[in-house]
Amino acid sequence: MANLRPKFWTLPLAKLTAPEWEALCDGCGKCCLNKLEYEDTGEVEFTRVACKLLDGQTCRCTKYDNRHQYVPECIRLSPKTLPKIAYWMPRTCAYRLLHEGKPLPDWHPLLTGDPESTHKAGVSVRGWTVSEVEVPEDEWDDYVIDERP
Repeated sequence: MANLRPKFWTLPLAKLTAPEWEALCDGCGKCCLNKLEYEDTGEVEFTRVACKLLDGQTCRCTKYDNRHQYVPECIRLSPKTLPKIAYWMPRTCAYRLLHEGKPLPDWHPLLTGDPESTHKAGVSVRGWTVSEVEVPEDEWDDYVIDERP
């Protein structure tokens, strides 16, 4: 995490450098869970069904740099796109929290200095996802979890 300004996360999101923006990610993997969004109510439910590129143990994308080649619909998160998609991001997501003017949680790796702190706090998807290649889309509702955005 070299070349990051001290407490850069307190700056406006649009003022962050690319490495600072990327460093906001706590590595929980929740954004890579498939979600069900109901058109009539706008309700969003998370499932345990993860993107085929998510490594369920590291909670990281296995093809992050070129993920759009494999999953064209994968989001392109930026300060410009965040206002449109923050509503379905996990409640604990640093991008969502900072967008909403809230502080980082005390377990966030930027505050603890420990990249494993997200997993130690029990807020990651480590070890309990199932790949979307194993579950047909019409069965995703059988895998809904209690994480509400």
